[in-house]
Amino acid sequence: MSKSNAVTTFFIEIGELTLFAGRFFKQLFTKPFEGKELLKQCYSIGNRSILLVAVTGFIIGLVITLQTRPTLEEFGAESWMPSMVSLSIIREIGPVIIALTFAGRIASGIGAELGSMRVTEQIDAMEVSGTNPFKFLVVTRIVAATLMLPLLVLLGDALALLGSYIIENIKGEVSFLLYFNKVFNVLEFSDLIPATIKTFFFGFAIALVGCFKGYNCDKGTVGVGAAANSAVVFSSMLLFIIDFIAVFITDIFFDL
Repeated sequence: MSKSNAVTTFFIEIGELTLFAGRFFKQLFTKPFEGKELLKQCYSIGNRSILLVAVTGFIIGLVITLQTRPTLEEFGAESWMPSMVSLSIIREIGPVIIALTFAGRIASGIGAELGSMRVTEQIDAMEVSGTNPFKFLVVTRIVAATLMLPLLVLLGDALALLGSYIIENIKGEVSFLLYFNKVFNVLEFSDLIPATIKTFFFGFAIALVGCFKGYNCDKGTVGVGAAANSAVVFSSMLLFIIDFIAVFITDIFFDL
């Protein structure tokens, strides 16, 4: 494929994704509301991700502290470790890395699941039977992911701080109370709220791309694999774009 064709295909896909998002918002506020399926998807998405997010968050805290502490010790500034680590994790590192982990787990899963349903004509069968497959399959998954990711990020952040404390306790013999007093003394709502708000957009983008790729999957098993793979790649790229926009807006807002 030539570069010009690749660019054309990319912009066509962006347009189709935008239309898909518009269809989601239209269906979101129309009856019937699939409350039972939504709760099922919330449990499924959260349950599938919680262990991975917990391990990822804990290791983030361990690694950041281990990598940063020697540098601070050179300047005699190791007392700043809790403040620096907490701000780094809460503002940026925690939400982005956990969202990327979530994208790898959920976007691919949704893409493969809906893709296999498209290939085996289960979606077509739902349309014939009078069920709205878009409402039942797409809307519920997108809303569930949008609601679950912020909760998972908060869990991951908490475990990252716990991991950081463990290293500080081993290396510097810092007590639990002293460590978290320093953490909460430096943290403000202006750190937590923007970081939490952007995770709703992360979750929405991840599930939207996964549903889009799976729902419009090409026929055949190759198409299912391509849908799962491209869902992860495309959603990961969107995460960085959304993160840049969120940081840019936050910076403008708090400079006023």
